[in-house]
Amino acid sequence: MSSNSKPACSIADYVEDVCSIADHLSQTPAMIGRSLGGFVVQKYLESHVAPAGVLVASAPPQGAAAAVSRTADVLLGKTARHPWLTAKALMTGDSVPGFNELERVRSMFFSQHTPDSLVAGYAERLQDERIGRAALDMMFLNLPKPQRVGTPLLVLGAQCDRSVTPREVHATARAYRTEAEIFPNMGHDMMLEPGWVAVAQRIHTWLCAQGL
Repeated sequence: MSSNSKPACSIADYVEDVCSIADHLSQTPAMIGRSLGGFVVQKYLESHVAPAGVLVASAPPQGAAAAVSRTADVLLGKTARHPWLTAKALMTGDSVPGFNELERVRSMFFSQHTPDSLVAGYAERLQDERIGRAALDMMFLNLPKPQRVGTPLLVLGAQCDRSVTPREVHATARAYRTEAEIFPNMGHDMMLEPGWVAVAQRIHTWLCAQGL
């Protein structure tokens, strides 16, 4: 998470940032995104061609209202059960106190198999994330249109993910006419879990199979 995130930034702004780099490369890159980043990849691929895309624990095209509410519920408590209060907290950065509690961080981002030392180390580096406008886009204002995407996709999820559940990952895969792959004993931060190498190897193998 970045303290530079601005509440006024929309998903379209994130997509524009991706375009500002991808459009100036000598070759169109494969697109890989996790969580909100996966949502941005989906929106990018609606109107751009890429050789391949990888969605890792991605916010689903059906809308991330449930995922946003679950995340806020862990970090904020009962306040998060009202969608508007959830959005307001994301806009103002009021979710920061939740990141100071180790078990909340583990519950939302890691599995019970992740060593305490790793969770504590990453928790210390978390900062406020003010993504109010983007969160509203992901919830209902600017949902992806899978029928417009022709890029081959690899869809990955984590068994112990409380933010984007395996059920939602499978729904994402179905929307893009493929099968999801769920990694056991992993949480939402799949790239930080002890088993991250297996995830990286699967992505590498799949991209090679696409001729990349």
